[in-house]
Amino acid sequence: MFTGIVEGIGKVILADPTKLVIASGEVLKGMQLGDSIALNGACLTITSLDAEAFSVDLMPETLRQSNLGLLLSGDEVNLERPLALGGRLGGHLVQGHVDQTGKVTQVRQEGEAVIIRLEAPSELMRYIAKRGFVAVDGVSLTVIDCDRSSFQVSLVEYTQKHTILGKRKVGDLVNLEVDIISKYVEGLTQARSEGISVDFLKEHGFLGEEE
Repeated sequence: MFTGIVEGIGKVILADPTKLVIASGEVLKGMQLGDSIALNGACLTITSLDAEAFSVDLMPETLRQSNLGLLLSGDEVNLERPLALGGRLGGHLVQGHVDQTGKVTQVRQEGEAVIIRLEAPSELMRYIAKRGFVAVDGVSLTVIDCDRSSFQVSLVEYTQKHTILGKRKVGDLVNLEVDIISKYVEGLTQARSEGISVDFLKEHGFLGEEE
């Protein structure tokens, strides 16, 4: 589990279809082989590491659902370590399970803030609401406006400087993870209208599979 509060920016030093090697310093503090780390919002497992870099393997599903397959040597990525038990939840609950990618369609300055409009698939837009949460490339943001096919977020100066979102431009693909609470609300609403079944309880983790 993550919070969407990016801890540092890493640099890709090797990119191939099944593996990424990322250079990073402070973010690796306390990390061990086999630990999880969020890379542009995607939860991945550290397969090797030293004091200055780590590697992760890329599965086909990760490549289908995220923008990680587009990374090249020299590209920068957002990094976040998992939330420690009892730690501060500064953003919102982020699973690191990228739902799909969205496309940047507009970037404009508004005072010291940067407003970004993102086009998202219709199946995701139903979970996105004004003043609600969304994770964009792993960054916890508040939706300031939305319509049926797109939404807007505002980047404060700190976010512009300390995440890769400040360098995003029109046409870029970003990883999107909608608020998990909205999915549960939808599921529970459907259950009330259809009745709660054993299959529904299993699907949402309330019952385990029978031995």
